[in-house]
Amino acid sequence: MKNIKLIDIPKISDPDGRGNLSVIEKTIIPFDIKRVYYLYDVPSDSSRGGHAHIKLQQFLIALSGSFDVVLDNGNQKQTITLNRPNKGLYIPQGIWRELDNFSAGALCLSLVSDVYKEEDYIREYNDFLKYIMR
Repeated sequence: MKNIKLIDIPKISDPDGRGNLSVIEKTIIPFDIKRVYYLYDVPSDSSRGGHAHIKLQQFLIALSGSFDVVLDNGNQKQTITLNRPNKGLYIPQGIWRELDNFSAGALCLSLVSDVYKEEDYIREYNDFLKYIMR
């Protein structure tokens, strides 16, 4: 799917074995961050998302555990499993997304390109199909 991409987040390993550090700077993701939120304590049989955005761009990271991101552009679907804190998923505007299959203790960090605006959400799948077919 065009423009959706997994992006490596630089990982700095401590030479003394004290763990790793990852840094997200301006050059890592293709937008300025306007909002940050995170999902946690999501039951494994639940899903999140279930919407698309008109303008907003998003970057998802599994800081802990794992989850699947089901992406849909109206013509094809793709599932990407996020399970490493040094890999992020860039989702441009106009893509339907659902997050599911959360592992125990999963923590999903979301970096987004704008503040919350309800008018930017497409919450019904049929409305999404109409929007992308215009």
